[in-house]
Amino acid sequence: TTKSVAQADTLVSVCNKYMKLPFISDGQQYQTILNGDENAEFHAVFYGGSTYRIIGCSGLTERNLIFTISDTEHNILYSNKDFNNAPYWDFKFMNTMDCVIEAKLKSQKTASGFAIIMIGFRQ
Repeated sequence: TTKSVAQADTLVSVCNKYMKLPFISDGQQYQTILNGDENAEFHAVFYGGSTYRIIGCSGLTERNLIFTISDTEHNILYSNKDFNNAPYWDFKFMNTMDCVIEAKLKSQKTASGFAIIMIGFRQ
């Protein structure tokens, strides 16, 4: 358990380098351990008129995590896979939306990995 906590703390510090002003964290960290080709699924509400930053990290090097944001009907709104697995994305919704965030490891050759998704909003 101590190893998992240390790994999570290290990964949070990797993700936090992208959570800089004018963005501030919503205070939550969506954490999971992924094995092979497993997907993790998180749910979030994004409010219309607000600008957000979503950050995805796994491991100590960048671009190890693929994350996708979809509406509740699974229409893909964004996938970092289309942008060389970029570690973050800034976006704004015109209307409030319930969304599904899916995360998976970049390579199925990776046996397992700890993953964190963070969401921030512009002040």
